[in-house]
Amino acid sequence: MKHYVKLVRPYLIWSVLMIVIPLILIVIYSVTTGGNTLVNIQFTLSNFKKFAEPIYLQVFMKSLQIGVITVLFCFLFGYILAYKICKFSERAQSFMILLVTIPMWINTLLRTYAWMSILSDNGIVNTILTKLGLDPMTFMYTDFAVIVGMVSDFLPFMVIPIYTSLSKIDHSLIEAAHDLGANNVQTFFKVTFKLSLPGVVNGIMMTFLLSVSTFVIPKLLGGGQYMLIGNLIETQFISVGNWNFGSAISMILAVVILIAITIMRRMDPDDAEED
Repeated sequence: MKHYVKLVRPYLIWSVLMIVIPLILIVIYSVTTGGNTLVNIQFTLSNFKKFAEPIYLQVFMKSLQIGVITVLFCFLFGYILAYKICKFSERAQSFMILLVTIPMWINTLLRTYAWMSILSDNGIVNTILTKLGLDPMTFMYTDFAVIVGMVSDFLPFMVIPIYTSLSKIDHSLIEAAHDLGANNVQTFFKVTFKLSLPGVVNGIMMTFLLSVSTFVIPKLLGGGQYMLIGNLIETQFISVGNWNFGSAISMILAVVILIAITIMRRMDPDDAEED
């Protein structure tokens, strides 16, 4: 037992320094006022009340809207891709999953700049449209550009959990469904999709968490005037210097994410059985 405690101790120390203490500071800042230091602070709920102002609620609703749309596209493309990968041999599957994860090795900032060069007014897409005799289109600084950037960035977080669930399905169950007279569509929805729900739930949770809280992609592809809740938090901490309000927004976002995770967990058949 002492041996395991020694092994866990460095992780516990790291968790306390990098996770627990920052969280405690965020909680303290969110319910206090008085600047960026903990000297002469006053406890208040004004930071949370300020978030109820229409301008901030509009940013919050816009963030949820973009997050939900991103999750829907990631789920649609991610499930199809994971399903098709499972149809190949094990060796080919490993190679395809590697191709899916390779973009994650590249920094998010670099991938976002790549999309900027593709979607800009003089970018690759408009160059192709011009050569085809079509009028160029404006893609940058729109919802379309932000959603495209998010989907391409977070798609692997949807594909991998779904692929993991699909690869564990016993194919004899699918054969049994066909033997009982079920067609391909019925077999998919009543057997394959139901058995892959744990991966779907995990993929949706990770994708939603990332899409709601991100700030790099909206800032670059949406332009300086494109504000989501992640950008709002960054602005309060970096530009405005209002750590108290920024911490309050972070707490609100954390609560929303926890609620969403709880709802999604209720949809997970494995967790439902445990309850």
